Amino acid sequence: MQQTSTRVMATLAGMCLAGLGLAIHAQQGGSGEVVGNGETTARAVIQSCSSPSVLGLALLRERASSEAVKEVEVVIRIWPNTIVPEGKHAVHIHQTSECKPCSGAGGHFDPGPNSNTSPDGNHPFHAGDLVNIDIDKAGQGTLFATTTRVTLSDGPLSVFDDDGSAFIIHVNADTYCPDGASAGCAGGARAACGLILRD
Repeated sequence: MQQTSTRVMATLAGMCLAGLGLAIHAQQGGSGEVVGNGETTARAVIQSCSSPSVLGLALLRERASSEAVKEVEVVIRIWPNTIVPEGKHAVHIHQTSECKPCSGAGGHFDPGPNSNTSPDGNHPFHAGDLVNIDIDKAGQGTLFATTTRVTLSDGPLSVFDDDGSAFIIHVNADTYCPDGASAGCAGGARAACGLILRD
């Protein structure tokens, strides 16, 4: 089972990264895979919160920079499935590397002295807040985003802090809470989860 999961992950990674023009090699532990010009990458296998089904893959690439604030490219590809219905779905980086159960991922990733991880509070101002992913009739979709709110390298915004982090795809769309904290405005229940791991 572990070997099958690893093969699936490597295949999906290769397909997605080919589209970005990156070369990536599986590597355990360490400080992240360095690609090309000192860039650092990470990934997450996206699995259903209600079954063991693998739904897709998330890939992250941090651009090399001497600045404390980095640019991180995020690509999430969801393959055809019957679990995530057609329409827009909220996507966030959550504060803990835990998907079993999906509630174990905690609130939204939001480090700092004034941290507020409440999903529907301080939204969309969390470090881990991203845009919606649009799923088509076949149950598939792709999200492309760039963020300066998190890093893959060490530092105060690193997703690889003491308890790691995870992607959550929600059942509903993120409205970005235009009226402030309101139950479910950030996407509601959790449909899928993926642990963010260094390459």
